[in-house]
Amino acid sequence: MRETPEISVSDYAQARSVAIQDVAMEFTRNAMNDRGTTRMRRVILRLAVVIDRIGRGRITANTVTAAGVGIQALAAGLVALGHLLPGALLLAVSLPADLLDGELARLQGRASARGMLLDATADRVSEVVLFCGIAYHLTMTGPRGAAVWAVAACGAALCVSYVKAKGEAAIATREMTHDALNRIFQMGLAPLTNRKRILILGLVVDQLLLATIAVALLSSITIGQRWVAISQRL
Repeated sequence: MRETPEISVSDYAQARSVAIQDVAMEFTRNAMNDRGTTRMRRVILRLAVVIDRIGRGRITANTVTAAGVGIQALAAGLVALGHLLPGALLLAVSLPADLLDGELARLQGRASARGMLLDATADRVSEVVLFCGIAYHLTMTGPRGAAVWAVAACGAALCVSYVKAKGEAAIATREMTHDALNRIFQMGLAPLTNRKRILILGLVVDQLLLATIAVALLSSITIGQRWVAISQRL
C-alpha cells in the first residue's frame, strides 16, 4: 500500500490557497468560452473544499477516483438489467467525480503525473463498463442490431481520449505543468462530461438507443475537432 507523504500544516494551507487562486484564474479565462463548465467547476471546487475540511486531508483524490469507478459500475449494472432511471441517477452522481478528484488533488497539493494516469485509466475503464451495460440492455430489449451502436459509441469515445493523449504526448517536451497539459485539448462537442450528460438524458426519457447513436456521432466529430487542433499546435 502506497504511503501518503507527510506535509506540514503551513505548507498544506499554502498549497490550498495557491490551488484556489489558480482555479479562480482558470475560471476567469474560460468564463466567456464555456460558462456551463465554468459554473460546474466552481461548484466542484467548493465541494472539494468541504470534503477536504471534513476529512481533514485524509480523503484523497485516489479515494474519490475509486468511488467514481464503483458508482459508475453499479450504474452500468442497473442499466443492463433495465433499471434505467436508477442507472441515470447513479450516473449523474458519478459525474462530479470526473472533476472532483483533480480539484481535490490540486487543493491538497498532491497533484502528480501518477494521479493523472490513475484518473485517465479509471475514466476509460468506467466508460467501457458503462457501454457494456448499455450494449447488454439494447441486445435484450432493442431492435435487432441496436447493440452495434453501443460498440460504435464506445470505440468513438475511446478514440476521443486517445487523440487527446497522443496530442499531449506530442507536445510534452515543452515547458508545461501536468495540469496545463491535461487541459490543453479539452475542446470538442463530446468530451467525457458531455457524453455522460447525453446518456443520462437518454436514460431518463427512455431513449437510450438514440442517446447512444448521438454519442457515437458526436464523438466521431470530436475526434476530428481535436485532431485539427492538435495538428495546428505541432
